Amino acid sequence: MLTRIISGAVGVVLLGAILFFHDTIVLPIAVAAIIAVMLFELLRAVKLHKCIPILIAAEACGIAVPIIYGILTKLTVIGASVPPHYEFKAWRYAHDYSIYVFGIMLLCAFIIFITWLKNHKEIRYEQVFFVLAVMILVPQAMTTMLRIENYDLESGLFLLIMGLCGAWIADTGAYFTGVAIGKHKLCPEISPKKTVEGLVGGIVTTAVVYAVAFSVYYGFTAKKAAIAFITGAVCAVIGTVGDLSASMVKRQIGFKDYGKIMPGHGGLMDRFDSVLFVLPTFYAFIALFGVQ
Repeated sequence: MLTRIISGAVGVVLLGAILFFHDTIVLPIAVAAIIAVMLFELLRAVKLHKCIPILIAAEACGIAVPIIYGILTKLTVIGASVPPHYEFKAWRYAHDYSIYVFGIMLLCAFIIFITWLKNHKEIRYEQVFFVLAVMILVPQAMTTMLRIENYDLESGLFLLIMGLCGAWIADTGAYFTGVAIGKHKLCPEISPKKTVEGLVGGIVTTAVVYAVAFSVYYGFTAKKAAIAFITGAVCAVIGTVGDLSASMVKRQIGFKDYGKIMPGHGGLMDRFDSVLFVLPTFYAFIALFGVQ
C-alpha cells in the first residue's frame, strides 16, 4: 500500500509539472512520451515488442501525432498576429495536420504489413491488426489532451483538468461506493471488484463534481449546470467501458498489469485506459454544447 501511495504521489507531481507548462511545447512532448510508453506496453501484451520494425513504426506513428499537432497549433497562434489572415492560416494548418498524419500512418502501416509478409510464419494476423488499431486509437485519443487545452485560450487548463478528472473521479467514486455498499457484481469475470452500486456511485460523483466545478468556474445557470451534469455522467459511463475493455484484453492475454512503470499501479495503460475513452467524449461534448 505504501508503495502504491508513493508511486501515485510521484505521478501526481509529474502530472502537475506538465500541466504547469501546458501552454508550451512541454505538453505535446509529454503526451508523446505517454503515448510511446502505452504503445510499447500494448505491443508487449501481444508479444511484438521485440519485432523492431513493427515497434519503430508504431512508436513513430504514435509520437508524430501530438508533436505535429503541437507545432502546427503554435504556428496558428503565431499567425494570429496577422488578423486578416488568421482564419485562413488556422484552416491551412488544420489541413496540413491531416495530410501529415495520414501520410505518416499510411507509411507506418505499410512497414508493418511488409514486416508481416516477411515473418508470416511467426506473426499472426490478430497481432498485426491489434497493432494497427492501437496505433490509431491511442495517439488520436491522447492527443485530444492538446485539442481540449487549445479549445479555449483562457480556460484551456481548466478544461484539460476536467477532461482527465472525468475518468479518475469516476474511479474514485466507484471505489468508495463499492466498498461501502457494493453487493452486485458488474462484470465478475472481467473485473471481480467492480459492482453495480460502484458504477452508479461513480456516475453520480462525476456528474455532481462536473456540475459544481463548471458552475463555480463559469458562473451558475440551470442550463450550464445541466449540461455539465450530463457530460460528467456520460464520461463516467464511457470511462467504465474503457476500463473494462482494457481489463478484458489483460484477462484474455493472461496479464495482471500492462507494465511496471508505476509500482503498485502497473503501467501507463493501467492508469490511462479509461482516459482513452473519456477525453474524446469530453471534447465532443464541449465542442457541441460549449462551456459558457
